[in-house]
Amino acid sequence: MKPDDVLIGVSASSKGRLLQQLSERAARALGVSEHDILAALTNREALGSTGIGAGIAIPHAPIADLERPFALLVRLTEPIEFDAIDDEPVDIVCLILTPPEGQAKYLKLLSNVAKQLRSADVVKEIRSTSEAEHIYSAFTRCDD
Repeated sequence: MKPDDVLIGVSASSKGRLLQQLSERAARALGVSEHDILAALTNREALGSTGIGAGIAIPHAPIADLERPFALLVRLTEPIEFDAIDDEPVDIVCLILTPPEGQAKYLKLLSNVAKQLRSADVVKEIRSTSEAEHIYSAFTRCDD
């Protein structure tokens, strides 16, 4: 992830529309089919929501032809329904796309992202600052 991969003030009317917007952005950045990304994310969501609670979602999917993981961290202008495990709307979303090979190591990446987004300090920074670089710094800071 790079500081440019932090998006503040994103508006979406629904979970489906948000996944479409994220797919468009990722496709432009990666040179991969938007349709393939959206289909993979939609299929993953059909297995169960990636809304982890406390207003946070981590939509993720393996994508064919991807050479390295890709992530976007998004703060929405208004929370949206996301079928999260706690039934609360979501305002922080971290999209993670990975190559299809080596999924075991990407589970560790997903776990690390979830850990960062469970940190009250990180979440407070994401929700309160207007600077993408500050959010990026808070999110990528390691507290191990």
